[in-house]
Amino acid sequence: MNPMVFSLIITTMMSGTLLVMTSSHWFMVWVGFEMNMLAIIPLLTKQHNPRSTEAATKYFLTQATASMLLMMAAIINLLYTGHWSLLKLISPTASTMMTMALAMKLGLSPFHFWVPEVAQGIPLSSGLILLTWQKLAPLSILYMISPIIDLNLLMIMALLSIGIGGWGGLNQTQLRKILAYSSIAHMGWMASILTYNPTMMLLNLYIYIMMTITTFLLLMINSTTTMNSLSYMWNKLPLITMIILVIMMSMGGLPPLTGFLPKWLIIQELVKNNNIIISTIMALLALLNLYFYTRITYTTSLTMFPTTNNTKITWQFKDPKHLIYLSPMIIISTLTLPTSPVMMILE
Repeated sequence: MNPMVFSLIITTMMSGTLLVMTSSHWFMVWVGFEMNMLAIIPLLTKQHNPRSTEAATKYFLTQATASMLLMMAAIINLLYTGHWSLLKLISPTASTMMTMALAMKLGLSPFHFWVPEVAQGIPLSSGLILLTWQKLAPLSILYMISPIIDLNLLMIMALLSIGIGGWGGLNQTQLRKILAYSSIAHMGWMASILTYNPTMMLLNLYIYIMMTITTFLLLMINSTTTMNSLSYMWNKLPLITMIILVIMMSMGGLPPLTGFLPKWLIIQELVKNNNIIISTIMALLALLNLYFYTRITYTTSLTMFPTTNNTKITWQFKDPKHLIYLSPMIIISTLTLPTSPVMMILE
């Protein structure tokens, strides 16, 4: 891609997201979403092949439908209130439609079907943007309207997302689909705590983005997209392979690692608000995510048969020396749990 065109696309995409995050007018929010959607389409089709074209088409249709619902909800609210203010979402119908539109943009269940398909058909670099940056704008709107969202609808979507994010990843060998289902589950955890404690949702979002960025950047060293190719990395880059597996266990929520921190705090907050049954169900469903990450670790590191290196070395390894800047991200993604007492004091 031409560097000038690429810079223009990235600038437009970032401007659209920032416009959504800083607007207090529903029409400007819609304009920001449209800018963001139209700018990311060329990034999804960087590799010109039928799979990326199909993925971009699915993404466009889903996001266009969500934008239409969002605009319709804003117009209904305009008929009730007479203005476009973001914080005056009075109509229950408009609130429900707005929540559904933002859930569709985020990939919350039952509007999650596009996420694994789109993530599987695009390059790793585009998948990184799709599963991190593209979550900021919808979550910022949900954060701003969190006091007036229907709690029952949000909790149903959260439980469905956590369950489907776990069940969907059980039968996968493609790492991009596994990360997509993990994204669905993480969005469910964020949605569950959004009404009770929006600040905790931001903490979960920060930790999720750090872990996802680190995982994608490590996978991009060798263009690793399957569990089979991940196992090939043991002979060439064993340390990086081990770090990938540890971060994946952190994303699954294994207690000594960073990924356990937001789950722990969210469950504690839900119990404080007398949602004991829901928090118990969420904790049990989280074990599904941990299971398929454990399965990846098992199949890539504990089931290799003894053989010579020549049969397992693949071509086109990149020099990992330029990835020194990943060290702090790896530390944050795995070793932040000891800071949890400080976070609780600040809360």
